[in-house]
Amino acid sequence: MSHWQRFKASRTGYVSLWVFMTLFGLSMCAELIANDKPWIIRYEGHFYFPIAHNQAETVFGGDFATPTDFLDPDIRRNITSNGNWAVYPPIHYSYETLNYFSQVPNPAPPSWDNWLGTDDRGRDVLARLIYGFRLSILFGLALTIVGVSVGIITGSLMGFFGGKFDLISQRLIEIWAAMPELYLLIIFASIFNPSIWLLIILLAAFGWMGLSDYVRAEFLRNRALEYVRAARALGLTNMQIMRRHILPNSLTPVITFLPFRMSAAILSLTSLDFLGLGVPPGTPSLGELLSQGKGNLDAWWISVSTFVVLVATLLLLTFMGEALRDAFDSRKSGLMSGGRS
Repeated sequence: MSHWQRFKASRTGYVSLWVFMTLFGLSMCAELIANDKPWIIRYEGHFYFPIAHNQAETVFGGDFATPTDFLDPDIRRNITSNGNWAVYPPIHYSYETLNYFSQVPNPAPPSWDNWLGTDDRGRDVLARLIYGFRLSILFGLALTIVGVSVGIITGSLMGFFGGKFDLISQRLIEIWAAMPELYLLIIFASIFNPSIWLLIILLAAFGWMGLSDYVRAEFLRNRALEYVRAARALGLTNMQIMRRHILPNSLTPVITFLPFRMSAAILSLTSLDFLGLGVPPGTPSLGELLSQGKGNLDAWWISVSTFVVLVATLLLLTFMGEALRDAFDSRKSGLMSGGRS
C-alpha cells in the first residue's frame, strides 16, 4: 500500500485535507467574495468592472471626480434605476472598508448588513477574517518552505560529513539557539518598519534548527548503508550521493512535520500580531482581531469568531499531520501488508 493510499485510509486526515484546501482556495478568491466594489455594472448601456478598475463617481451620476464609493446610498440608487443594474460580491465590504452608514455605534453587533458585526473602527469582521485567514496560511507556507529548506541543507551536511564538521556545527547551533528570539524581534521591530518579509526572515532564522536534527540523524544512519557504498564505488560525487540516494530516503520526518510546522508558524504570526509586533497596522490578521476582542470585551463577536477560525485551522492541520505521520510509519505499513497476506 502506497503512502497516499494509507493517508486516504485515515478518513479524518483525508477529509481535513479537502476542507483545508477548499477554505484556502476560497480565501485566495477573497477579492471576489468580500469587496466593496461590484463585479460588474451595466449603466446607461455601458458595462463597467469596478472590481478591476474603479471609475470616478461622476460616471455614475455623482458629484465628484473621485473613486466611487459604492456603499453610498445615492450611488447605489443611480446604478439600480432606469434599467441599470449591478452584481455585487456576497459580502459588500473589503477588509479595509469602513461602514460609514451604520445605524449603530462601532463595534456593531452582527446584522444582515455585517454578518459577523464590525470592529471598533467599523470594518466588517467577516471580511477581515477571510483576508486574515489567507494571510496566515500564506505566511505559514512561506515560513515552512524557508525553514524546511535551511533545515534540510544544514542537517544533511552535518549528517553526511560528520566528524569535526558535525561537532563544530552542533556547537554553533547551540549558541544560536540560546539567543533570545523574542528580544531580537522586539529590537528589530523598533528599528525597521514592520513587514511580512521581515517576520519571515527573523522567524526562519530560528525555526530551522529542530528539523535539522531529524535530517542529520537520517543522514547519519543512511550514509553507512550498502547502496551509499555502492554509489561511492561507482564514482559518484558527494553531492550526487546526497541528492540522488540519501535525501529521498531521509525525507520522512520532513514530510510528516510539515503540517505541524505550519501550525507553529500560524501561531507565531498570531501571537506577534496580538502583541503588536507583527504585520503593519491595518493589515488584516487573526492576531489583530484577537487584540481588538481583548480591548472590546463587550463585542463578543470579534473574539469568538476569530477564535473559531484559528482553532479550526489548527485542528485541520493537526489532523492532516497525524494522518501523514501514520502514512509514513513503517511499522503500520508492515502491519497492513501482513494483514493482506
